[in-house]
Amino acid sequence: MKNKIIDLLDQTIEELDKEKIADILEIPPKEDMGDFAFPCFQLAKVFRKAPNMIAQEIAEKIPQSENLSKVAAMGPYVNFYVNKEIYVKEVLNKIGSDYGASDEGNGKTICIDYSSPNVAKNFHVGHLRTTIIGNSLYHIFDKLGYKVERINHLGDWGTQFGKLIVAYKKWGSKEAVEEKGIPELLELYVRFHKEAEKDDSLNDQAREWFVKMEQGDKEALEIWEWFKDISLIEYKRIYKILNVDFDHYTGESFYRDKTAAVVQELKEKGLLEESEGAKIVNLEKYDMAPCLVTKKDGSSIYATRDLAAIFYRKNTYHFDKCIYVTGLEQKLHFAQVFKVVELMGYEWAKDQLIHVPYGLVSLEGGKLSTRNGNIIYAEDILKESVSKIREIIAEKNPDLKDKEDVAQKVGIGAIIFNDLYNQRIKDVTFTWEKIHSFDGETGPYVQYTYARAASVLRKTGISEVGEIDASLITDDTSVALLKEIERFPEVVKTAAQRLEPSVVSRYVMAVAQAFNRFYHENQCNVEDENLMKARVKLVLIAKQVIKDALDLLGIQCPEQM
Repeated sequence: MKNKIIDLLDQTIEELDKEKIADILEIPPKEDMGDFAFPCFQLAKVFRKAPNMIAQEIAEKIPQSENLSKVAAMGPYVNFYVNKEIYVKEVLNKIGSDYGASDEGNGKTICIDYSSPNVAKNFHVGHLRTTIIGNSLYHIFDKLGYKVERINHLGDWGTQFGKLIVAYKKWGSKEAVEEKGIPELLELYVRFHKEAEKDDSLNDQAREWFVKMEQGDKEALEIWEWFKDISLIEYKRIYKILNVDFDHYTGESFYRDKTAAVVQELKEKGLLEESEGAKIVNLEKYDMAPCLVTKKDGSSIYATRDLAAIFYRKNTYHFDKCIYVTGLEQKLHFAQVFKVVELMGYEWAKDQLIHVPYGLVSLEGGKLSTRNGNIIYAEDILKESVSKIREIIAEKNPDLKDKEDVAQKVGIGAIIFNDLYNQRIKDVTFTWEKIHSFDGETGPYVQYTYARAASVLRKTGISEVGEIDASLITDDTSVALLKEIERFPEVVKTAAQRLEPSVVSRYVMAVAQAFNRFYHENQCNVEDENLMKARVKLVLIAKQVIKDALDLLGIQCPEQM
């Protein structure tokens, strides 16, 4: 409908092209002002007239169209009132089972690197953000037809494992690690740092053990593999709670035999410099600190393994984009790594390597740190959320079927929605009262709206509706709901372009709010069969779109709440 109005304006105003008209066209702030408004301020200099006079002249010249019920000048605006019956028919005709899907990504591959916890450390609440954001981006790109490679780049290599091996051999035992798992490993890791503050030689020992790992020492690698296996079992259990999966668990260690080729290529291309015994790529002319490639002892570092990972992924998956979902604090690291790839002569690095940063996460204002033991485990947050929803159900709907399943879906959904509702670059704070409200801009509110739609369908006994009389759902709340529903395909594309799941979460909130206004003003279970079918048709569509949008966020929908 917007395009049809643009065409009409294009026929009337010679001085502006369609693209400019599309940029200027607005949605009025109030429904009584029509469906679209064209401001005439920019034409004042061209016509040398007041904008309100120009608006009046344009309104009189607009050709008649069955798509419009009225065109009127309101001050400096030309306001367009859409023929609601035609509009309703057009929107209903567009909506099918795959509404919002697209084939724009057909034949294209996107790699998304996310979650990536550090092996032998508990999955803490800070890991939730990258996991939740990355999982949502996967669903969004998948909806658009892209082949998505979901990669968990585990932090399973580096000097920290030398530290852990030292700590284990000095203060740990096989029995304690097997009994307690990650908590025992974490305790050893924290103890190492406390002891190393008093005895710096421990750091030298840790470096020596890591060099042994890099050189293939049997004992070092066996202990490391053992730590890794214990960790993966724990992580996969958390992913199951979140309903998250990965195509590849290729951590840093996967690339340890691939770094030498990268270092050699950097050397051959004259990019490596020596700095205090270490090897670096100088990035001073790009206003960046140097990118450290190998340490004094010749061992690799994060950047070396990230470089190896980029080339492996390009050669293996032939990606069109490789997206990294990590904290904002890693912005410089990825800027350095991407610049090195570009300097190596790979022009695709400029637009195919993308860092997707996000803000901090906290509970009651406390920043999270692994090193000093001040951490909040992700599982504790998730369990607490489910427990609080369980209490709400016991109070408000004790006879609810499948209470435990509903508590899981709503409790986990509340955490995910809270994370994805604001722009990812913003910090996230967990406030239980806000997260679990069924009245505010929350996950439970949207899920409850879905369950309300399901309840309407159960009461009417209708699960499918064919052709309807569109004139029966041209009231303001029905049309307002359809306007929100119509936006879904564009919302999915915008979320992908911006790499921003909050575009979807804000959208599904708007749909839920529009549905609840429709629900309160339009009874569905009525005697008039045609009217009932028309309204139920709208309920069916709204329910589908809410579910599909929540799917993009990684949130499940209970049928009853």
